[in-house]
Amino acid sequence: MSRHSITTHHLRLMLDVVDEARHDASDEFPPPALLRGLGRLVSCDLVEFSEVDLPTRRGLGYQAVQYGGPYPEWDDEVWWLWKHQHPHCADVERSHGHMEVAQLTDYMPTLEFRDTALYTEYMRPFTTMMVVALPTAPGRIRMYSVSRDRDRPFSDRDRLTLQLLRPHIDAVHREAARRRREPVRLTPRELDVLRAVANGGGTEDIAGQFVVAPSTIRKHLENIFRKLDVSSRTAAVARVFPEPETPPT
Repeated sequence: MSRHSITTHHLRLMLDVVDEARHDASDEFPPPALLRGLGRLVSCDLVEFSEVDLPTRRGLGYQAVQYGGPYPEWDDEVWWLWKHQHPHCADVERSHGHMEVAQLTDYMPTLEFRDTALYTEYMRPFTTMMVVALPTAPGRIRMYSVSRDRDRPFSDRDRLTLQLLRPHIDAVHREAARRRREPVRLTPRELDVLRAVANGGGTEDIAGQFVVAPSTIRKHLENIFRKLDVSSRTAAVARVFPEPETPPT
């Protein structure tokens, strides 16, 4: 048996993490038990969840469990400045979260990463990171990550653990999101307009579809944004229409 194989004992621990997360009665989102469980399964100094809406630069969720440190707080402005240097973020954005579990060394050597402004101005002292990306709407990044503040890559078993857990992490995340989602009250016409947006229609196209002036569509969108407390079409669509219930690939 390979030293990277998943043992029966480890599989039981993985199942326990999923079960604890599903039964987490906390009001926090995502369930804190999920992050704590990932930290037990994969030795690390930091476990994080983050979700952002790229068009609006709006943080939609963040949670962290530290096992090392203490570490300085993240500076969001610096992250947005150097985000383009983060290979994980670029890959997650391109794939809409449909990607394999990956670590930083899949993209570049550690020494090269240490020379980036992303590391020196934002991610220091974390030189090792592995990311579990989850499917989400275009224009968003949703991911869980485990990081180490030392130059010790994650093992093949660590990667396999997270890869096997990925569909279960996604299912737990969606279940928790459904439990906390507040009902959205839009008028039938507002829903029709937003559905047309979700299908890729622009303002002029939607106006032609409903035989109204473009200014009428813009007014509907203003009302939709206000009711949903969002500032982009992408965020409004993601807020109202559930994402497809398909397992991550």
